[in-house]
Amino acid sequence: MKLGIVGLPNVGKSTLFNAITNAGAQSANYAFCTIEPNVGVVSVPDKRTDRLAEMYHPKKITPAVIEFVDIAGLVKGASKGEGLGNKFLSHIREMDAIIHVVRCFENDDIIHVYGSINPSRDIETVNLELIFADLEVLDRRIDRGVKAMKGDKALAKEVDFLKRLRSELERGVCARHVDTDDDEKAVMSELSLLTSKPVIYACNMSEEDFAGGIETNPGYAAVKEIAAAEGAEVLPICAELEAQIVSLEPEEKELFLSELGIENGGLDLLIRRSYSLLGLISYLTAGEPEVRAWTIKKGTKAPQAAGKIHSDFERGFIRAEVISFDELVACGSMAAAKEKGLVRSEGKDYIMRDGDVVLFRFNV
Repeated sequence: MKLGIVGLPNVGKSTLFNAITNAGAQSANYAFCTIEPNVGVVSVPDKRTDRLAEMYHPKKITPAVIEFVDIAGLVKGASKGEGLGNKFLSHIREMDAIIHVVRCFENDDIIHVYGSINPSRDIETVNLELIFADLEVLDRRIDRGVKAMKGDKALAKEVDFLKRLRSELERGVCARHVDTDDDEKAVMSELSLLTSKPVIYACNMSEEDFAGGIETNPGYAAVKEIAAAEGAEVLPICAELEAQIVSLEPEEKELFLSELGIENGGLDLLIRRSYSLLGLISYLTAGEPEVRAWTIKKGTKAPQAAGKIHSDFERGFIRAEVISFDELVACGSMAAAKEKGLVRSEGKDYIMRDGDVVLFRFNV
């Protein structure tokens, strides 16, 4: 799954990306420092794999991962090509979800592309550019649909939906907030509209505010109000602070944050929120060769989950031997769990749950 980090220039996107991925993307105080997108693959924090490793002593531990993409700053007119905008918008179109970084800190040494800090204006600027780009896509699709209709009722219904969608976008409503039925959702997914993608607003604030004054930061308050109206998620973060602690050992990191009076850093929470935003869960496999977390969509059935490991597992699926992580840990071993009758035998209709520890039985 790919998450694109977007926003205006100089709001802290690349600094945040560096902190998330420790990938060393270029970060500088001028617009369009990032041109080609930087890509980093990040482990999803999950203490369950560590606990299973203590039980099984595997040769290898493999966490679930998310791919983050640092996309260059957008500016007003991006949908018309301003600031290399068309190229950057095409990068966003490839993403599954968006982390929209909003600057909520004052710093005279870091220029703002519009000369002042105004999160509401900045969010509106980016959202409007995405809407303008989506309107161009819709207009082309509607033109093709009108020409191809010729009495096709299904196509006529699609065109009606596209026109309704265009009307909503023209009112400034992002596509993700337009009510749709199942057929309309399918059409929307084909279009890959920029404004249909789920969003987390990451409020990048100063270390001082992040450590003790989140609720008093006016920018954060403004973004929370916008997010509440949209039904979007919002997360306070200090990219500079995260960049400082990213290379620390867990114990050092905990001590550093406690000295600042901060209970948790923002990155782990951002990664977990992103994972949740995409409707993803993890199931686990455990043994001496490997302890591993596997990423699947909520609602995935056992055979399709098995197919994440290998297509043969899905094709020849017989059953899944399943126990919850908590029950396994409480028992101390799989053998003890089986003795207590806690390991279930599940068939093809079983819907996987987050934290299931599974052994798949198959025959090809």
